This record gives sequence, structure tokens and C-alpha cells, in this order.
Amino acid sequence: MRSLSLPVLLSMLAAAPAARAEEAHGTVSVAAMRLDRAILVVGRQTGASIGLRDRDLARIRVHPVSGSLGAGQALDRMLAGTRARARRIGHGRFVIEARPAMPRPVREEPFPPPPPPEKPEDIIVTASKRDTPLSDYPGDAVVIDGDAFTLAAAGRGNDALETQSASLSSTHLGPGRNKLFLRGIADSSFTGPTQSTVGRYWGNMRVSYSAPDPDLRLYDINRVEILEGPQGTLYGAGSLGGIIRVVPQHPQLDRIGGRAWIGGQATEHGDPGGDLGALINLPLASDVAAARVLAYAGREGGYIDDRLRRRDDVNQVDIAGGRAMLRVAPASDWTIDLAATYQRIDGDDAQYADRDRGDLSRESAIAQPYANDYFLGGLTVRGRIGEVSIVSTTGITDQYVAETFDATANANGELDFAVAHSAPRAFRQINRIRMVATETRLWTRAEDGSGWLLGVSGLTNETRINRKMGPVVMIAPATGVRNRVDEVTAFGEATLVPASDLELTLGGRLTWSRLSGSAEDAPVAYAFRKDPQGKASRESTEALPSLALAWRPSGRWTVFARVQEGYRPGGLAVESDAIRRFQGDRIVTAEIGGRWNGGAAVPLDLSVTLAATRWHDIQADLIDGTGFPTTTNIGDGRVHSLGIRAAWRPLYGLTLDGSLYLNDSRVTSTPPGVAHILAAAASEEAPNALPNVADVSARIGGRYRVDLGGADDLTLSGYARYVGESRLGVGRELGQRQGDYLDSGLDLRLGTAARGITLGVTNLFDVRGNRFALGSPFQVREGGQITPLRPRTIRIGFDASW
Repeated sequence: MRSLSLPVLLSMLAAAPAARAEEAHGTVSVAAMRLDRAILVVGRQTGASIGLRDRDLARIRVHPVSGSLGAGQALDRMLAGTRARARRIGHGRFVIEARPAMPRPVREEPFPPPPPPEKPEDIIVTASKRDTPLSDYPGDAVVIDGDAFTLAAAGRGNDALETQSASLSSTHLGPGRNKLFLRGIADSSFTGPTQSTVGRYWGNMRVSYSAPDPDLRLYDINRVEILEGPQGTLYGAGSLGGIIRVVPQHPQLDRIGGRAWIGGQATEHGDPGGDLGALINLPLASDVAAARVLAYAGREGGYIDDRLRRRDDVNQVDIAGGRAMLRVAPASDWTIDLAATYQRIDGDDAQYADRDRGDLSRESAIAQPYANDYFLGGLTVRGRIGEVSIVSTTGITDQYVAETFDATANANGELDFAVAHSAPRAFRQINRIRMVATETRLWTRAEDGSGWLLGVSGLTNETRINRKMGPVVMIAPATGVRNRVDEVTAFGEATLVPASDLELTLGGRLTWSRLSGSAEDAPVAYAFRKDPQGKASRESTEALPSLALAWRPSGRWTVFARVQEGYRPGGLAVESDAIRRFQGDRIVTAEIGGRWNGGAAVPLDLSVTLAATRWHDIQADLIDGTGFPTTTNIGDGRVHSLGIRAAWRPLYGLTLDGSLYLNDSRVTSTPPGVAHILAAAASEEAPNALPNVADVSARIGGRYRVDLGGADDLTLSGYARYVGESRLGVGRELGQRQGDYLDSGLDLRLGTAARGITLGVTNLFDVRGNRFALGSPFQVREGGQITPLRPRTIRIGFDASW
């Protein structure tokens, strides 16, 4: 893998032009707000150093701006029509000062009228891998600004991310154990040897391949980009439903600054918790190098009681982690980022309850702790040679996931109370994953939207699953499995502009992969019936074409159509004590949609997307005859979906948004070996429906900021999200109903840009609900398990910046 990136890295550094005194540049997105707040946002997003010496100017209201802008451009647009201006005092350095006196006095308006725009401001979709404006992007994309995640929300990780999108769903075994799904493309409830259906990226680096999502906390991020639908051409395997890209804040080259926070929370019917953290940005050489370091820790108090073991609030979770990034800018157009991310999650016990009790308690024979230990490190080089932009990234991830399940069950899959008191049984699984991935891509984009993208990538991912099963006092090894995937890929896209308002994008990806696997901790002759060595391997080549159209009949409208494919390789899975093969699966999606951006004249944005998907040889996890989860191909299926999103800005400082997602999915044909299982699971309400995706989900949210006078202001944000009914999985044992609940939350901050007090409330109405109908797979057959929402939780915190 090293050979793919090192030569490109050396050639880029050798060809880098000498440094020029150009302004700091970046993707800027600033809402209408006070000047003192706005310059902090612009500085964070572009890396510029912006000073404000005249405190009388701090309360000036600035215009909203967004787009791929230099810091100077952004400041000029923000301050147009006000009595302040930005003056450049050096490379990437500005000072805000009063404008010189004019012959006629300029009336200071509370909300100064915007200057006549040359063209509507646009959001840049960097997940397109060539910085495409949202108005030109031929697909369904959601860009969430980092400011949408308050400190309280950032500490909830994926739970907070779910509240931002109606099409995003998740399993809920616990933090660090879950799988994420987009747009109804969901395979199963367990995390085994199958690859995720959603590609998760941290900056330019892939987070995982065939492992639970590590649920990284969302502190100090710039934005989150969600591309819905298959992304096989640009992102390869494991992006059947789409990709989620979290963009962290990068070091600022000429500004010392930091932030610290602390909070305490109280959970009704449970134990208290809290969180704290700090970050610092430290220039190491002015305009050349800087470091940014973040550290955080938190505790989520337990709220589930265990009646059999007579213990209260058993499901406490502790989370600790941090990030560090070093940025070096050897020339004005070049940056080198060296980054590392680490996080540890420790859960004392499972978070499920008994369905028939209707409260926050259950009966289990043993504690069921879990842990997720995650590390991600990488090197990214970005620059330009003439009109060609280049990005080269190499990353490595190590993940360790340990889980324990209560296996004290009788033949009906119920807790065996007699055995529970005398010889409780346990199932323990350890999943070790290591991935090394590298990618180098080059692209250009002209003013009319035409351009091209070329890239190469390589990946090696190895997963080892080791298991133990038996009485707690003499638990013994059980059959496990090792899977390895090696991939080499070339991909590309080209955008043509046959007419001024029409863009045609053609793309393709060619991937060679080698799959290999073997049994772990099992008698060789018994573990693999077809191969006396307990091993298997094969090679395959996949070609993934794509076609997309974007039509802009006016400056506000974008209409798009897209056909895209995706795939996942196969592998080996455990069934009882035997090893069996499962095949790769493939997906094809056709979608049409449109976006309307009202801009400043009509403060309303609207998006509608309709998609139809065909899914071949679906990989899914079932429960085998002994209660073990296993993986197999369950046949072909289809998914039809409709997504609607809207955002409205009726008043200065107020934004309201809403989204609705409708999904209809089912398995349409099955191989003979699993047809009888699916027939037993079918129902009139949802015949052979795919799991974990609600038939309907909806979200409303809002954010309001008001100036209280002086330097203080008040920010209030909230949401309500309805999750419709879904099924746990495929098969008779996994046909349990889940979902059909309302989640809600509210966050308030009072203070200045430098310090503030926060109040947050989640689950405002103290809803129980059922987020996930699984606790232990060995006791799931009778459908007696639910995962309630965390009860109403109130957090009070304090933060300070400098």
C-alpha cells in the first residue's frame, strides 16, 4: 500500500510552487450574526487570523455568507453596507476596523440590506471528492454545520447525529456496538464478518470496514456531510446506502486559542453523569505549522435495573478519547496533515429491558459488559499543480471490540431460572480489526462546472472473531473466524457541459480484490466441511459504472437524475461450530430529485428525492439453531423511498427545518435454503421487510439566536423526531417489532463568544419506546426484549474560549 502514495507525495512536494502572500482559503458557512461571533467562525473555517480592536464594532450584524471563499472575500461580503471593513495586514491576517468617514452619514440598520448578489451563495460538497457546489451536485446530499452540534449534543455522538436526519437509522446495542443505515439499505442487527452498508469517513480517512461503528464523539468538528444512495464509483465497497463524512476542525496556523468545558447531568430513574474536555490550537511556526489537540471524557449514568441480580442502574457507560493534528503548510497551495484519533468506550452492562414489564428493568443471570477500543492515524497531503488539485491520504485503524451475552436460556430461548442460580452460561466474543487504506486523487473543475477526477486506492482489512461459550466458571473456546480483504482500485469521473444549464457526469470504478479466511479455535476437520484445512480464498474483479445529470433551469432550481451501483465482498461466517461461505452482494439505484434554494429573497430551501433500488444476493445475519448469529445470503430484494427536506428562515436569527422519509422494502426472492425461514417470518403488515428501517420517519427542528444587549446573547435549539415501526431482522426468531416512538431534545446557551452557561434536556416527554428489540441473541426467540430510550436527562454545563 505504501507504494501507491509515496511517489505521489514526493512529486507533489517537489513541484510545489513557492509560497505566495495569498489569503487563507476554505469552505465558509456563516449565518447572520454579530460581528464578534462571525470572525471566530471565519477564522476557524479558513485558518485566518482576524483581529477586532474596536469593541464598539462587536455588535454589528453581518450578512450570511457561504461557499468556497478566501477569508478576505468572506469578510468583504459579510461587512458590505456596514460601518466596518476588513484590512489585510499580512499573509492570512486581517484586522476589522471602522470605515473612513463618508460625506453622507450611513444609517446603521439592525439588519443591513445585503448587496446585490452576483450569484446565489452555495454550499460546497467536499464529499464529492472534487469540491462540488451543492447547486451542481447531481444527487441527494445533506451538509450539517458543526455549530448544529452543541457541546451536549457532541457528547452523545451518533445519537445526536441521528437526530439531524430522518433517513439515518441505527441499531442500539450500545455506544460503540452499533451499525448505521441510510435510505432503507439495512441488512441485519448484528455486526459480524459482513461489511457495513454505510461508508463512514473522518476527514479523508475511512473509519472502519467490517466492524461496529466506533461512535466517535463530535467535538470540534467543522461539518458533517451525508451523501445518500450508493457511492460505489467514488467510495467503493461498503457504501450501499451512502456515506457519512465528518470533517474535523484543522489547526489554525497563526492563532493561539482554545476551549474548555464541563457539564453534569441527571437522568430520571437513573444515576448521574457528566462530561468535560478541552482543546488548544498552538502555532509552531507562524504561517507554516500548527498543532490542534483535543481531549475529552464523559460518563453516562445507568438507568436499567436487574431484578434477578438485585442491582440498580447497571448500564453505566464511560467514554474517554482525544485527537491531535499537526498541519504544515510548506507553500501557499500545499498542506500536510498528520492526525491521530483515539477513543475508548466501556459499558458495564447491556441496556435492554423486559418487554412485558413495561419499565426499566430486566432479569439476567450475569453482567454483560462490553468495550470498544479504537485508534485512527493518518497522513494527508493536499495541494495544487497549476489547475490540478491533488489529495493523497494514507491511514491505519485498529479496533478492539469485546462483548459478553447472557446465554442462560432454555430450548425456547427464554432465561432458564434454575440454571441462572446454579450455573449461569455466557457467550463472549472478541473482534479485532486492522485496516490500512491509501488513496490518491487528482481533479479539476472549471467555472462552467466541467472537469474530471482520477484516483487510485488500495486497502487491506483483516478481521479476527474469537468466541467462548459455556458455564461462567469453565467457559471454553468456540469456533471463530478470520477474514481478510485486499483491494486495489482505479476510479474516475468526468463532467461535461453540453449546455449552459446542463451537466452530464460519467464515472466508473474498477476493483480487484482477494478474499481469504480461515477457522479460529476449532477442530479443523469439523470446522470446514468442504476444505480439510479450514481455509478458503478467491479473487474477483468488480466494475461499477455511474451516470448522473444535473439541470439548472434557473439560479434557484436544480433537478437531478442518477444511476449508481455498489457492492460488498463475501467472506466466511460461523454457523454453530462450522464455517460456511457467503457471497458478495450488489445494489443498483435509480433516483430523481430536485432542490430549490430561495436565497435572501425567499428564505426557504426545499429538497425532494425519489429512489428505487434493486439488491442482489443480500447478505444478512440470522440466528442459527443454537442461538448463535450467523451470516448468509437471503436472496434478492427491492427498496423504494421518498425523502423530503425543507428549511425556513422566517425571522432574523431563526431557522426552522423539517424532513420526512418514507420507505418500502422487502425481500422479493429467496434461495431454497432460507425460503422456509422467511416464510415463517412474513406477516400481512410487512411481508419479508428488510430490518431496522422504519416505514416512516420524520423530524422537525429549529435554532434561534437573539441579542440580549451588551456582549450577551441567547441561543436556543431543539428537535423532535418520530421513528416509525420496523423489524429486528430476517427470520422467525428476529421478527420482533421495534420503533414507533418520539424522541426530542432542547439545548440553550446564554453568554458571550468567550464564555457561556448551557442547559440541555433530552427525551423531553420521558418516552420509553423501543429503539431496538435485542439484548441477548440467545434469549431473543420469544420476543421479550426491548431497548428503551434513555429517560429524560438534564445537563447543565459551562464553557470558556480564549
